[in-house]
Amino acid sequence: MNAARLGEIVGRFPAFSVAVLGDFFLDKYLDTDPDLAEISVETGKTAHQVVSIRTSPGAAGTIVNNISSLGAGEIHAVGVTGDDGEGYDLRKALLARRCRTEGLLALPGRLTATYLKPRNRRAADLAGEHERYDTKDRAPLTREAEDGILGYLESLLPRVHAIAVEDQVEEKGRGVVTARVRERLAELGRAFPEKIFWVDSRARIGLFRNVMIKVNAREALKQAFRVGADEPADADVMRALAELRARMGRPVFVTAGRRGIWTSDPEPVLVRAVSVPEPTDPTGAGDSATAGAVLALCAGATPPEAALVANLVASITVQQLATTGTASPAELGPRLEMWLSQG
Repeated sequence: MNAARLGEIVGRFPAFSVAVLGDFFLDKYLDTDPDLAEISVETGKTAHQVVSIRTSPGAAGTIVNNISSLGAGEIHAVGVTGDDGEGYDLRKALLARRCRTEGLLALPGRLTATYLKPRNRRAADLAGEHERYDTKDRAPLTREAEDGILGYLESLLPRVHAIAVEDQVEEKGRGVVTARVRERLAELGRAFPEKIFWVDSRARIGLFRNVMIKVNAREALKQAFRVGADEPADADVMRALAELRARMGRPVFVTAGRRGIWTSDPEPVLVRAVSVPEPTDPTGAGDSATAGAVLALCAGATPPEAALVANLVASITVQQLATTGTASPAELGPRLEMWLSQG
């Protein structure tokens, strides 16, 4: 990769449309000022005083944030929310990022998934974060909702170049990517080999077929051989890579933290990461890497080139503390220079 090749790839990003399907969360930050804290008369406990509220799309929405900031063309959100205030805020934030929300179904009686993040505004780093409060709907997705999601996705296929799937909710049957949705994705991946189907799943990546997958090295071994290791040896990662590649029928990307990303095609290779100084915040780094890789693949990048673009994007977002960061096309060139200078 050199500057000219990177410019060629990134310059094509505006020509591509992407659908992001999966679990959309609202990241809701409550910025508190400790100097204004009060003691509750009723309970005697500290009443933290909120001085500002920030909201941002999270989980699958983090992919949207970065696809938008990288300059993609049309973006579509496909998933579900509740018919509530958090759902309104999530849609508003997605629209601000040029993402269409007709495919984001508002279901009465359902809770919009929300990460509530109180934090000390006077501490810019992770030390300022209080305990987080998560809202997830505990009810299974209805068949009617599955029909709506799949119907909208299939109507989009002629208009989009890639489908990025974020299977965030770990509880079985509670998120958007149910067994039925997963099976249909496998059928669509087989029927439309020219489309890029990219999947990231926290708990079920080994169950997908006919799609590209992103998985960390530890989970790759677990899914391939039902064994795990905190720091897998390279030889074991390559064996897992080959096994998952055979199952998926499409390229596989295995993340290895600060080392970089393994890719399977045309042969197993580790594309090293960009080394950046501390402090860093890994929140959303994997989703930002997904955005970079998916758009690069749309632009004709090889899997190793896409892995490098993913590394460049992630190296930028991890340096944005206490938020789910984004990267812009203008930042990628200097970051490639940094990567090249590191040998």
